[in-house]
Amino acid sequence: MSTIPVEEAFQTLEVMEGSFLKWKIFSIKERIEVLKDVKEKLLSDTKKYAEAITADMNKPITQSIAEVKKCVYLCDYYIENTEAFLEPQTVKTKWKESFITFEPLGVLLGVMPWNFPFWQVFRFVVPNLLSGNTFVVKHASNVPKSALLLEEIFDSKKIDFPVYKNLFLKSDLIKEVIAHPVIKAVSLTGSENAGRSVAEAAGKHLKKCVLELGGSNGYIVCKDANLDLAVTTAVNARMQNAGQSCIAAKRFIIHTSVAESFIAKYKEKIEALKTGDKFDSSTEIGEMAREDLAKELEIQVQKSIEAGAKLICGGKRNGAFYAPTILSDVTEDMPVFKEETFGPVASIITFDDFDEAIALSNRSSFGLGVSVFSTNTELIKSKVPFFEEGAVFINEMVISDPNMPFGGIKNSGYGRELSHFALYEFTNIKSVVIQ
Repeated sequence: MSTIPVEEAFQTLEVMEGSFLKWKIFSIKERIEVLKDVKEKLLSDTKKYAEAITADMNKPITQSIAEVKKCVYLCDYYIENTEAFLEPQTVKTKWKESFITFEPLGVLLGVMPWNFPFWQVFRFVVPNLLSGNTFVVKHASNVPKSALLLEEIFDSKKIDFPVYKNLFLKSDLIKEVIAHPVIKAVSLTGSENAGRSVAEAAGKHLKKCVLELGGSNGYIVCKDANLDLAVTTAVNARMQNAGQSCIAAKRFIIHTSVAESFIAKYKEKIEALKTGDKFDSSTEIGEMAREDLAKELEIQVQKSIEAGAKLICGGKRNGAFYAPTILSDVTEDMPVFKEETFGPVASIITFDDFDEAIALSNRSSFGLGVSVFSTNTELIKSKVPFFEEGAVFINEMVISDPNMPFGGIKNSGYGRELSHFALYEFTNIKSVVIQ
């Protein structure tokens, strides 16, 4: 996909400003009708959209279909709940009348990644669209088919103006777009370095941003855990999308007494994952999105093995395919513990005491989420405040769901997507007082 000069991008911004002036006066009911049109497109052409995702970034077709269906689920959630979420809130005060309204900001910029090319865009756009904003999106350069289809999906027959436009720009021009007065705020899902760059540009112009960055999630398995559940869940938690997910389990923190059994069961399951044609519905794990990403992962693994990690299985690369891999005897000074591993590599470290497990989980520059497996859920609930994370999942993998706010702390970013919180990130929360 060829890129456009920044001057052409600025023209698009002016168009979207005009759209915003029309869109913001639509009632929430009218906006929901447009979202219903978007949802119907997803339902009627699920296969077409899934095939584009798979073609763009090598995701097995069944996982691409699931991604599109998750976008439908998201639409349903906001169709059902947005009116209540954006209803003016009455506040009891000393004045005759006082209430809070939620008004859109204007044109928002989204800078989106390649690993979930539909879902990441939908979870940013849908709530903010219903709150009355319009969008320009700079999508990842390696998912052009998905980007073009997304613009088509949001081009609703129920309105005669666009609410969503792509910006096929070079990344180094994003700062100029952020500086443009039409842009009122920006949301980025991507790497830590990209987040810092966007935050710096947004801060310079006093524009709000939401950052959903990397993660190095802990996956804690206690001695009293249901081991079969922990192992089965761990397969999806680490290997889904070839491990290319910010919320994937990456550091497996296993109680010493069950570590040997966990490793044996886990090895058996991941070695049984079916590889093959990415468009074959039976394929469970495929190539990574690009060969350079697989090479980066290979280096992290090799350096960790040189530092003393034990290779249980995998560890081999063929082009962009990296075999599902387990490393044991991992220590905190190894790349696979210190760095985010964005691929199908599970790094195992053991613990003897639960407070030690919490400390190991927190010993990361990231803070997106953690999973804890134990039959003593009341004990784990009492320990939730000690985890430095945006989410704690007990006896479940970390997932993003429309019902719950999503986002992290530390180097995983700031701000929240999903749930009712997403609707307030890019609105003017306005106080109104009448005496």
